[in-house]
Amino acid sequence: MISINNLSFAFKTGTPLFSNLSLDLEPGTIYGLFGLNGAGKTTLLSHMSGMLFPDSGTCTLNGVPARDRSPKMMSDLFLVPEQFTLPSMTGYKYVQLHAPFYPGFDMEMMESSINTFNVDPSSALQELSYGQQKKFMIAFALATNTSVLLMDEPTNGLDIPSKSQFRKIVASLDYSDRCIVISTHQVRDLGAMIDQVSIIKHGDIIFNHGLNTIREALRFTTISKDEDLTYLYGEETLGGMNAICGANQDQALSRDSGELDLELLFNGIITNTELFQDEFKKVTA
Repeated sequence: MISINNLSFAFKTGTPLFSNLSLDLEPGTIYGLFGLNGAGKTTLLSHMSGMLFPDSGTCTLNGVPARDRSPKMMSDLFLVPEQFTLPSMTGYKYVQLHAPFYPGFDMEMMESSINTFNVDPSSALQELSYGQQKKFMIAFALATNTSVLLMDEPTNGLDIPSKSQFRKIVASLDYSDRCIVISTHQVRDLGAMIDQVSIIKHGDIIFNHGLNTIREALRFTTISKDEDLTYLYGEETLGGMNAICGANQDQALSRDSGELDLELLFNGIITNTELFQDEFKKVTA
């Protein structure tokens, strides 16, 4: 679906952002692309959509170089950018003008999504709040039914109920033939909505594993203040510590693993990258 091989890239005024970065993304999967601000998430999405060109290496969609931006490729790819400007027209008019570029556009999905988001398509788009505009763009993106859907910080600008609605809509999708990449630094917003966690740090993919592998390799638990338990990473909480242990650690074997905490996992990997990489080698070797 999306294949990135030995991609290197630098902005003209800076040091290389990517150096021999490789990543393969498959259909039937929702990827959470996580990283701190400035890690290169948006730049990577721009390469996937053909808006930036690698200095060396390749980025292809279904075997076609993304940089070609062929009509066939562009009709099967949609990117929701973090920042955008909508034209001065109603939502109805926007759909009428833009939906024909996407052969698989699903009007029923569009109507269902904007109803869930409580967006009025008869309103002038530029007169809507940023959050309402964002919801309209997400609804349109989902309705395109493109095989590749890229969303950059989709929950930015959404209030708490809207974030819940977003997760509900995405969870209801049939994405068996679609590759969906959701880029964010707000890890908690995605919850259990994703299938695979990909973390970028200093322009490199430092972690790329599915949720099943994560559950096999790690245990998420709470340690009381008087417990002596070895852990990979922990954060203090009221009365103790939320911690991540290796699943095969002797002390952890007798404990039931708690709910997978993506935010805790992200913080642990960013803080102790090599420690977690070594832990996952035990289950992926």
